[in-house]
Amino acid sequence: GPSGIQAALKAAEMNLDVILVEQDSSLGGSQLSDSNYNSENDFNNLINKGVKIKLRTVAFGLYDSNVTGLLEKVTDHLSKPSKNLPRQRFWTIRPKKIILATGALERIIAFGNNDKPGVMTVSAAKSYLNRFGILLGKKLIICTNNDSAYSTASELSKAGASVKLFDARSNVSNDLSGQTLKDNVAIKMNTVPLKINGFNTVKKLETAIFENGNLKKGTIEDCDYVLVSGGWSPVIHLLSHKGIKQTWNEENSCFIAGKTPNEISVIGSAAGIWNHNDCIESGKNIFDKKENFKLGGWKNKILPIYEVKIPNYKTKNFIDFQHDVTTDDLRLALQEGFVSVEHLKRYTTLGMANDQGKVGNVIGIAIMANYLNKKINEVGTTTFRPPYKPISIGALAGRNVGKHFRPLRKSAIHDWNISKGAVMIEAGLWQRPWYYPKEGETLSDAYIRETEITRKSVGICDVTSLGKISIQGPDSTEFINRVYSNAFAKLQVGKARYGIMLRDDGIVMDDGTCWRISENEYFMTTSTAQAGRVMSWLEELLQIRWNKLKVHVTTVSEQWCGISIGGPKSRECISKCVINKNLIDNENLPFMGVIETKLINEIPCRIARISFSGEMGFEIYVPSDFGNNMMDLLWKEAKNLDGCLYGLEALGALRIEKGHITGAELDGRVTIEDVGLGKMASTKKSYIGSAMKNRGVLNEQNREKLVGFFPVDKSKTFDAGSLICEEDKLKGFGIGRITSVTHSPEFGHWIGLGFIAGGYNSWKDKTVIATDPIRNNNVKVKVVKSHMLDPEGKRMHG
Repeated sequence: GPSGIQAALKAAEMNLDVILVEQDSSLGGSQLSDSNYNSENDFNNLINKGVKIKLRTVAFGLYDSNVTGLLEKVTDHLSKPSKNLPRQRFWTIRPKKIILATGALERIIAFGNNDKPGVMTVSAAKSYLNRFGILLGKKLIICTNNDSAYSTASELSKAGASVKLFDARSNVSNDLSGQTLKDNVAIKMNTVPLKINGFNTVKKLETAIFENGNLKKGTIEDCDYVLVSGGWSPVIHLLSHKGIKQTWNEENSCFIAGKTPNEISVIGSAAGIWNHNDCIESGKNIFDKKENFKLGGWKNKILPIYEVKIPNYKTKNFIDFQHDVTTDDLRLALQEGFVSVEHLKRYTTLGMANDQGKVGNVIGIAIMANYLNKKINEVGTTTFRPPYKPISIGALAGRNVGKHFRPLRKSAIHDWNISKGAVMIEAGLWQRPWYYPKEGETLSDAYIRETEITRKSVGICDVTSLGKISIQGPDSTEFINRVYSNAFAKLQVGKARYGIMLRDDGIVMDDGTCWRISENEYFMTTSTAQAGRVMSWLEELLQIRWNKLKVHVTTVSEQWCGISIGGPKSRECISKCVINKNLIDNENLPFMGVIETKLINEIPCRIARISFSGEMGFEIYVPSDFGNNMMDLLWKEAKNLDGCLYGLEALGALRIEKGHITGAELDGRVTIEDVGLGKMASTKKSYIGSAMKNRGVLNEQNREKLVGFFPVDKSKTFDAGSLICEEDKLKGFGIGRITSVTHSPEFGHWIGLGFIAGGYNSWKDKTVIATDPIRNNNVKVKVVKSHMLDPEGKRMHG
């Protein structure tokens, strides 16, 4: 409106960077309803001054540090929107100063059947007339308790309507009523609307009149529309978002903003200034002093009328049109003891519709105050929370949908994998090779071939997506020893150890390896999915719980490119790629050993002898910039040994055969004992989760524990997610679940990992049913040990 436009011009003249936010399609605010107002002039003037104008944009919320949320409607108004543009756009603005020129909302009056089509505010009728050229009807009645309706009455009369103006007040000044009477508007004082007559729309209006301070029935008037102005409420919702309290102004019968911080100012009718010229001046002088003008500005005092009700005369008076809340609903709530304004809101749903109380809140509060024999300021208000207007979830999500929901991560050798024919799959927000098909191969054909070759020769797998954390400092050993459930205090330099991390409640959080690079430096790896969570967890421990430990943790997941090499010929493959092949022999690099060396092309690398596949295996990490060079070197030697590249599907088959757990098993409800690694947990130290893991409920004998499953009929397949049930008890929750399945080239049939009540010792070689009600599939399976392949570990230790 006028105050906001003037404030923007003043700020621009001071060489400030100004954004003017207007929710309408044109500038001007209430001026848009004035027949002589030219919005384009103000628009061009602002643009010439360097003001950035955002039309069809609503400021829906104010947050900490003045952060302001905006929603811009980009193409909603277009009949044929461009496919290259969004419907709406979400903006986050961080201004130094906020000037609220948000105007005021015209209030209704609660009277009988005031929800009928044909009842609207006076300002709405003025907009129809002057902005859109629509005269609502031939017979119009205006009901008001303030000055603002008089000019509109004159304009409607000049446009050709027969207009009657009923004012609740007993008298007004001649300079207010004089011109209106000259414009052929009939004015009647001490008169208020009582009830609308008409089945589907307005036909007649029953009035009530004040006589000796009491209301009694008045006349019945023919009409097409009833226009109501029950006062004005400054739009101060955004200030409520900042915790600024509202105060009741008795003279103007409205809530106004309390004391605001220096970086926020309120001007114009948002500050309760009604006079047009004063609104303009409040904008012009915004930077000169905090408060420029007194509130109000009408020629005659407003009469606070919120509801019209005559005793023993039954009417249905609405105050929330969307939720159909009436004044009788409020009285019932108060009779039943809901005497808090917050309770009243929730009992009646007043103010819980899309408008969030903009229409009926003040009326509801006034009725409540009257019923409780209190003043309105003693009753208080509900809290306005963002958003000021409904915001679509799509706008908040923006472009972060589908594949863009979160940033998609690619390893340093992503393009290299693609060039070798990899089919990619998303895993833990990473693009990882799924399988490397040869011509005509299906997924099943490819991963079975990759699994067989890795078992017989050598396979190379991209494991860059594993979380990698550098832990340094004189207390790093103590820190790691507290984090992992198994002992790390005596881990030697040049050694790695597999570790299990527990949550505070004793449940497994994640597993991974930790390499001791030097006396005070460790290299931790985590699962792909839990990398971010583990990093945040370590930072929390150091910053809050153990802030005296001299330890620094840094995520280095992007700094290192990692691959896993497994198979009986893996050592032969690697030894041809490092500067000193003797470093890879069993003496220099035994199982779980770690070395730092260089590849033959001078690329620095870290190598650990670690196996996830159950075969002899190694993990090699090089700086990410050298990932492609490393792969060229290793792949050349692997091909000479009839090796292969393998993806996530084959990796799953290899690990299931070996009985290694992943996130499928570590689903947030298993203990270290449940996954068969209870012997790893130290009994000689305290660590995260050590106390809670010994709770009775976590040590019950009948807890579900990790086992393997073989189909009784080797030709049968079964699915992950299947329930395990006893043969004669197929209903209910079952006695276990299957978490991972694969076809095993080693065994020649389908196998699975999962959990069963009591574990292997309770069901050794017994037959149960893997039931899948969704797919209508029941398969008899035998319970076996989780380490189905090479349980002694001869292959990986060889």
